[in-house]
Amino acid sequence: MAAAVSSDRSSRAITDPLLGQEEEDGYYENCPGCRVDRMKRQQTKTNYLHLSYIWTVSLCTALPIQSLFPFIYFMIKDFHIAEKEEDIGYYAGFVGSSFMIGRALTSFLWGRVADRYGRKPVILIGTLSVVIFSSLFGLSTSFWMAISMRFLLGCFNSLLGIIRAYATEVCKDEHKALALSIVSTSRGVGMIIGPAIGGFFAQPADKYPSLFPQNSIFRRFPYFLPCLIISIYSLGVFIACWWIPETLHIHGKKLNERCDSRNITREDSAEESTVKGDVEEASNIREPRKANLLQNWPLMSTIIVYCVFSLQEIAYSEIFALWAVSDKSYGGLSFSSQDVGEVLTISGLGLLMFQLLLYPPMERKLGPLMVTRLSAAVSIPLLACFPFIAMLSGLVLHLVVNLASILRNTLSVSLVTGLFILQNDAVAQSERAAANGISLTAMSVFKAFGPAGGGALFSWAQKRQVAAFLPGDQMVFFVLNLVQGIGLILTFKPFLAQPNLPSVASN
Repeated sequence: MAAAVSSDRSSRAITDPLLGQEEEDGYYENCPGCRVDRMKRQQTKTNYLHLSYIWTVSLCTALPIQSLFPFIYFMIKDFHIAEKEEDIGYYAGFVGSSFMIGRALTSFLWGRVADRYGRKPVILIGTLSVVIFSSLFGLSTSFWMAISMRFLLGCFNSLLGIIRAYATEVCKDEHKALALSIVSTSRGVGMIIGPAIGGFFAQPADKYPSLFPQNSIFRRFPYFLPCLIISIYSLGVFIACWWIPETLHIHGKKLNERCDSRNITREDSAEESTVKGDVEEASNIREPRKANLLQNWPLMSTIIVYCVFSLQEIAYSEIFALWAVSDKSYGGLSFSSQDVGEVLTISGLGLLMFQLLLYPPMERKLGPLMVTRLSAAVSIPLLACFPFIAMLSGLVLHLVVNLASILRNTLSVSLVTGLFILQNDAVAQSERAAANGISLTAMSVFKAFGPAGGGALFSWAQKRQVAAFLPGDQMVFFVLNLVQGIGLILTFKPFLAQPNLPSVASN
């Protein structure tokens, strides 16, 4: 009798359509993650449609962050909250950091939601939040309304962490580096397009009076148009994301619900227990008990290294803009805002080509950790040369600045992309969104302090032009290199622990 029951259980584990199983390899017909896995096995070429989804969603989260900076100074000035003009930057800093604070408070929560209910719902909520709160921010009539809308946008927009997890799941293993490089590159492109949108379309009634009459809504709300453009783009992304495939594996809950719906009589109660036992066993195999992610040292060590490099990256972005427009008498380049925009545009195009064409084969040959170490190491002598670039002039100056900027941004994004790969390899698929949520939370906290710290460092350095040790901007780039060197040291053992890739992949 026992043998017969065992045989019946074995047969049902493979063929029972009620359980949604078709194969012995653990495929479940009604599991969206299993369908994506099967689709990946059947693919012979790169799925550019899925890569385009990753690109558009990543750009959606980058634009609201970067578009703010060209007009925030004038926006705060129009609010008449600053008693003196020197105080405008103080209030502008609160508006800029409110987004990061909101994102830091909720990123882990959204990661858990994505691990429980799926990546797609969180992506849809995130893109819709950009549509709503970006528009409301453009319609702000007071400082507190502006800071509230940015904070709420940060609270509901955790797209960066989720899309990184999604990118590793929707693509085949050999395309993982390409997918994550697209996430990084779209963020870099957002750093170019975002400021362009904010700079060209803020105060349109003053800049383009023939197109925007004085009695139009854009005269009353001079900063609404750039926010509206981003909202329209995000609305298109929201609509397109209805067709993205879900990648989360959902087995146990669905199977139990279907088993409970069976019409089983009391005489079949023993068989019912057997079937449910099979379901629970299958669920336990596919969805093991989740460990505390904070005790996962390969994950946490990678996140700590990522935060150190993120702090250095955003501090560099703040300092480069200030250094480029400062006068040559203070060690700057005396560039105009248009000159800075041209440098950022050219470096963005170079970054795009590198990430799409060169980074994936480099990662396959060297591995993500070696790419990270090499990028960090090469960045140090490069940054040390920046103060001496100011001694050049004319065409030579522009050529050298553009080349240095392209190389610096390429190394920075390559470094971060390698850490993305290590981070996602450190956890099972069922915990990947939560892990990215922790990473995004920590990174947002560091990035909330980066611009303020970079600006304060630059202002202090401007006052010590005749110092005996590292005068002027030499001290600025020395401190940046110091942080970069700390990050590089942390990429080695015993601090950074590499994940056990085979065991993780099996999950």
